[in-house]
Amino acid sequence: MATVNKNLSHYDKTTIPNAKDFRFGIVVSEWNDKITEGLYKGAHEALIDCGVSESNIIRWNVPGSFELIYGSKKMQQQNVDAVIAIGSVIQGETKHFDFVCEGVSQGIKDLNVLHEIPVIFCVLTDNTMQQAIERSGGIHGNKGTEAAIAAIKMAAIKG
Repeated sequence: MATVNKNLSHYDKTTIPNAKDFRFGIVVSEWNDKITEGLYKGAHEALIDCGVSESNIIRWNVPGSFELIYGSKKMQQQNVDAVIAIGSVIQGETKHFDFVCEGVSQGIKDLNVLHEIPVIFCVLTDNTMQQAIERSGGIHGNKGTEAAIAAIKMAAIKG
């Protein structure tokens, strides 16, 4: 396993574009909120750490991960430089997991292809709650932090 005993969320601020003038939208799923709040915290803290002002961060909540697509589409219209879509889908006993994961990943991909504002995929798709905890501020770091750094880099590319 590639993440065994590794915290993957460390970043070198000297390699990240200046983010002080960028605006970011963060769309957060309320489903599995223990996980999504941890991801949001990681993303928010990284943006602030990289010079983004609090007033340049917009947060919207949506009911679940599937709703991230519509929320992100509407957020793209809010004069932001990038959107971070935060969600958590945990494997259950039915195929619902597969349908949600496929739909969300394809929907966010479509937003990136069809529109000029990048949408960063920060949706955990874990087999267990423990795996999600480990990736939302636990032993493997915080994927929200990684998503924020990706958002800054994509905002810089967008120009």
